Amino acid sequence: MSNSIEQRKSQHIKITLNEKVTGESITTGLETFTFVHNALPEIDFDEISIDTGFLGYECKTPFLISSMTGGTAFAETINRNLAVAAQERGWALALGSTRALLDNDGHSSSFLVRKYAPNVPIIANLGAVQFNYGFGVDECRKIIELTEADMLVLHLNSIQEVIQEKGDTNFKGLLKKIEQLCSTFEVPIGVKEVGWGIDGQTANRLMNAGVSFIDVAGAGGTSWSQVEKFRAKDRIKRIAAEAFSEWGIPTSESIRLVRERNGECPLIASGGIMTGLDAAKAIGLGADLVGFGRSILKEATQSAEDVLEVMEIREMELRMTLFGIGALTIHELKNTPRLKKL
Repeated sequence: MSNSIEQRKSQHIKITLNEKVTGESITTGLETFTFVHNALPEIDFDEISIDTGFLGYECKTPFLISSMTGGTAFAETINRNLAVAAQERGWALALGSTRALLDNDGHSSSFLVRKYAPNVPIIANLGAVQFNYGFGVDECRKIIELTEADMLVLHLNSIQEVIQEKGDTNFKGLLKKIEQLCSTFEVPIGVKEVGWGIDGQTANRLMNAGVSFIDVAGAGGTSWSQVEKFRAKDRIKRIAAEAFSEWGIPTSESIRLVRERNGECPLIASGGIMTGLDAAKAIGLGADLVGFGRSILKEATQSAEDVLEVMEIREMELRMTLFGIGALTIHELKNTPRLKKL
């Protein structure tokens, strides 16, 4: 892998951990929803189940560790801790962008975490724009082969690429190339944003092209225009990035828009999810899985035990929410009439 990619990945981790990379006023919108408390739930808390299914996989929780990093020595530690914890708690695990995996094998082990998480769904990740820069079906197959992943998600990050030094900004004709990949590939292909959300019409076009799932990755969490602002050497781009600190479709709105246009679409909600209560709201709005990213990154730099504690807290918060509305299962949560707009 080129030193420039490794350096960029390392900088991304440090900036995300140490700098303000969220907008001042844009939020997920989840705070505008509330559950109507059920004072007499008529259920036993110990009988609550948060098991669920996703694309044929049985999951112990509806939680996903969202794509974050890979391709550096530091990322190897982070991803190992995440994978160990994911295996123990039964969370699905998404890898950071695997472009670096094929550029050079210097830190390929940062992506090769199947040995730590043999029994949970693993989702490999690649920038969709790479199809206009030399990547194709063969490279995608190689990624799946190396990572032993169960699915591949293609990320869309147009605004980030503009601000990023030497970013890849040719997004022309990608839908057709995604369709070609979906028609020939052996594992499910998903598409995700990186923090600006996906609207219903775009999701519909992607599903019609053969995509198996959508991850909205909405606004309200990490803004990659703000992350890249801290790296930008180009003064014009650095200043322009500030105008996009509030850009994007809030996570709650993106969930609604995608679900409204794509009723049966397997849907992941991520982007600014902080608690199990947030996750419950996202599921109540239509999500099948909920992704956590930056909110567990600090713990992942420390130990698997620290990650496990956060996971247990998120699961407890979800169970408490189900108890509070009188729901025994994730299916009942999805269909609850107790989620209301404030």
